[in-house]
Amino acid sequence: MRTTVIIPNYNGMKYIDNCLASLCTQEKEQFHTIVVDNGSTDGSRELVAKKYPHIELICFDENKGFCGAVNAGITATKTPYVLLLNNDTTVATDFVYQMSEAMGDKRVFSVNARMLSMQEPDKIDDAGDLYCALGWAFARGKGKSKDTKYGRNIFSSCGGAVIYRREVFDTIGLFDENHFAYLEDIDIGYRARIHGYKNHYESKAVVYHAGSGFSGSRYNEFKIKLSSRNSIYLIYKNMPFLQIVLNLPFLIAGFLIKWLFFMRKGFGKIYIRGLWQGFRLSMSEDGKQNRVPFRVKHLGNYCIIQWELWKNIFVRFFAS
Repeated sequence: MRTTVIIPNYNGMKYIDNCLASLCTQEKEQFHTIVVDNGSTDGSRELVAKKYPHIELICFDENKGFCGAVNAGITATKTPYVLLLNNDTTVATDFVYQMSEAMGDKRVFSVNARMLSMQEPDKIDDAGDLYCALGWAFARGKGKSKDTKYGRNIFSSCGGAVIYRREVFDTIGLFDENHFAYLEDIDIGYRARIHGYKNHYESKAVVYHAGSGFSGSRYNEFKIKLSSRNSIYLIYKNMPFLQIVLNLPFLIAGFLIKWLFFMRKGFGKIYIRGLWQGFRLSMSEDGKQNRVPFRVKHLGNYCIIQWELWKNIFVRFFAS
């Protein structure tokens, strides 16, 4: 057995049964499954225990967030690969096999599945995540035809359907629980890139994603505040000082555009409040301890990343 599937769950009664049922139809690949429950009160925890007794269930009394749940699952694994899957997904019958097969290159840290919209299965939900010098992370291919072809190289993998090489966490660390949720997958992929690892996209591995299963809608106060906070923390953690200075004009423009966007939707103050919380987190002792230390041996990797940050501005507006 080479793969463990980890599914974080919080009040996922609407989705979790279909997700686990689709995993039970898998062909070609034997794997272990862990559901990490974040203190659900809607009966979803009990459903998993009763209907799927063969699945390992790790239970918390309170919501530890996506990062806390995922870290508990990763820590409990013994397989070479760990596959994270949102509870609001269903998967193709060869999904786990295709994901595991895509991990052949030992320099690959993660592989992103071809995520299709559950509501509109002929459209892509995510074909790999990109990050640009504006301080924006975005899903490649969102809303495009499911048959759109994309290259395998991506900046990072979406945490909703991704397989990771377990041993790399020993080098770069687990998910940063300061994130709680949102942008934690960009952060872990960024850290891996700094260390010279790659993140890839595998179109053969198909998953259907409902979306917003956790927060309830695309734009809401919880998501906007946490995402804006984490966008500041992400930059502070992963960019050396000189790289921040180099990107500062782009970052200021990016945050200004985002603020204007959320102002029009009535969330301007929430967005600013989140940014301020991001600065406070970055300057806290906990934030400083988690900052990635600059190493001269990684300078070449920083240069490659910087080129992608600039290139992905063009991709965001013209080619995503």
